[in-house]
Amino acid sequence: MTELQTTPSQTVGPFFENGLFWEDGPFVVPDGTEGAFRVEGRVLDGAGEPVPDAVVETWQADPEGRFDHPDDPRGPVRWKDFRGFGRAATDAGGRWGLLTVKPGPLPAGDGWEAPHLNVSVFCRGMLVRLVTRIYFPDEEANAQDPVLGSIADPAARSTLIATTTPSGYHFDIRLQGEHETVFFDV
Repeated sequence: MTELQTTPSQTVGPFFENGLFWEDGPFVVPDGTEGAFRVEGRVLDGAGEPVPDAVVETWQADPEGRFDHPDDPRGPVRWKDFRGFGRAATDAGGRWGLLTVKPGPLPAGDGWEAPHLNVSVFCRGMLVRLVTRIYFPDEEANAQDPVLGSIADPAARSTLIATTTPSGYHFDIRLQGEHETVFFDV
């Protein structure tokens, strides 16, 4: 009888630059859209080093809280050229950025979710995506948001809040280690 051997593990990629690059990806809305701003940040590994070949994808509601999806029960998006989806590859410094507009609040049970961006992160060495959210620091609704409220540790909760910049917002995604971004099991 032959003894079975463990198959060596392998990492995924690096294929993100070649396989997932999309020229219009960083534009959830076209340049020049009223109210548009930039959300920018870095993807960092457990040692705080930049991840140069990651992909950050976002999915969001429009400013009225509607998704660009036919199954949204509140009806179709009424914003011209609003895609609701963005994709940005990181550069050599781990930097990424998107042009978007602030989403509206979303119904959630008996309450509302604060405006946020849903985020997926893909990078070398991960077999599945990581999922998180970006919340805005200037939203009173953050205090009642059921997802933010489910995170008991204030330091962990703060990893989901962007900071304000002159051009919009900054949000670093820390994959591991100190100040690791909260990721959701979906």
